[in-house]
Amino acid sequence: MLKISAFSKLSGVSVKTLRFYDSVKLLEPAFIDPNNGYRFYSQEQLLTVKRITAFKEHGFTLDQIKPFLEKHAIPDVKLKLTDKKKELERSILEAQQQLREIDNRIARVEEADNRQQETPITVRNVQPQLSASIRDIVPRKHLCLLLDELTKYVNSYGADEGRELTILWHEHGGMDKEQANLEVSVPLTQAIPSNDRVNVSLLPELKTAASLVHLCNPYDDSCLAADQLESWISSQGYVRSYKEPIRETYLTSDKDIYGKMRLAELLIPLE
Repeated sequence: MLKISAFSKLSGVSVKTLRFYDSVKLLEPAFIDPNNGYRFYSQEQLLTVKRITAFKEHGFTLDQIKPFLEKHAIPDVKLKLTDKKKELERSILEAQQQLREIDNRIARVEEADNRQQETPITVRNVQPQLSASIRDIVPRKHLCLLLDELTKYVNSYGADEGRELTILWHEHGGMDKEQANLEVSVPLTQAIPSNDRVNVSLLPELKTAASLVHLCNPYDDSCLAADQLESWISSQGYVRSYKEPIRETYLTSDKDIYGKMRLAELLIPLE
């Protein structure tokens, strides 16, 4: 017979763990001295400890291991091992899916980083795009509520939640006003119904627009990008067009925001 300390050294299992095994009736001492409560283990119990350790390495819980230590465990072993195999296979599939999503996230972060490092201001054409939108006059801080309302409506028809969101500022200077006349828009690959709040139509082409890709805090009440782009337009001899509103497109989806900043493109139409 071995005292618990000696058995611990031989088995490689801590005294604390052995006591816990005893408390849950997984591995009880071969003998407990009634006078002092000392626990004693037999040499044969070393095999039991090795079996418990092996089953734990296979991912079994202590409750799952208990039946394996019983005298008539063999009929249930194959079934339980098969169940554990299926459980591990499901875990592997989930882990593989998570790895694919992380790879996609890394690719999107690299794409956003590369895009930000390009020439910050350009002049480009913006093609017309079938879109769903909501227009309203609301406090600027309610912008996120409109975006959420729109994305939920579009997603109810099976659209991808990662689509780029665009804000159209219908009032000159509205980007810095507390009460703003604005429209939130999301592109569509196919038509969906309109309702009293959501308009589904073609977002008009911008034949020529000044573009500034920048980092934007969507929760901030002010944005210096508009002033920067307006100054650049003036310095380059271009003329701002008021036929179409300023557009700001979030290039980073909600699920790809890290920290407070997201990549956005500001578009000011030109004559």
